Amino acid sequence: MQQLFLTDSHCHIHDPEFFPDGAEDIYLRSLDEGVYRMICVGTDVRSSQLAVEFAEAHDNVWAIVGIHPHDASVGLEAVEQLRPLLSSPKVVGIGEVGLDYHYNHSSKRDQAIILHAQLTLAVEASLPVCFHIRSGFDDFWPIFNQYKLRGGVLHSFTDSLSNMEQGLSDGLMVGINGIVTFANDIASIVQHAPLNRILLETDAPYLTPSPNRGKINESRYIRQIAEFVAQQRDISLKEVSKVTEANCDQLYFSKK
Repeated sequence: MQQLFLTDSHCHIHDPEFFPDGAEDIYLRSLDEGVYRMICVGTDVRSSQLAVEFAEAHDNVWAIVGIHPHDASVGLEAVEQLRPLLSSPKVVGIGEVGLDYHYNHSSKRDQAIILHAQLTLAVEASLPVCFHIRSGFDDFWPIFNQYKLRGGVLHSFTDSLSNMEQGLSDGLMVGINGIVTFANDIASIVQHAPLNRILLETDAPYLTPSPNRGKINESRYIRQIAEFVAQQRDISLKEVSKVTEANCDQLYFSKK
């Protein structure tokens, strides 16, 4: 097997809600397969705290902290509880934050309020933002345009090419994960997104890529997503690794 360096730019392996037996084996298996960086993403205050703790305990893990739109009804005090976490050198972003009108677990009003507060926090901390937007782009762009952000990524992007183009024109990256390997109507995103704007992610434990559908997703499966991108674009796996790693460095690990 060709030796590669890959980053899983978005996963939840730190969270015992998903991995009650712990993530140590998952972490070690991923390292064995060339995944030398994993970024654990919070969805509420507690999972953000756990992401930071997991990152601080593992050399190859970093954390992104935030409140998911599903949990936006918790109120603004929850955003303030994120602030102390930003002092950790392992925190590289704010997320996953945004608008999710597909499920509406929180009201549209609460989602907008929490999004505004977290974008303000991102500007203050000079951190990039990981966005979760589902069926909410019409309301998202006017909010997004009010902030001068350090950068960001449209996590698990499955929307229209016009919204992708809007994100690209605004300097955002596009998050590609396992869904492109099993949803034919989504695969075209891989061909249309510029390679130098793609981040590879698993979203583990969700969205396990083919041919491992039915299994719990792990960071080590990032290689299969990279292989799919290489195949769709008719380029080498090494080139996919080289460019997407540079993209990740630029967004999360460069000093700006």
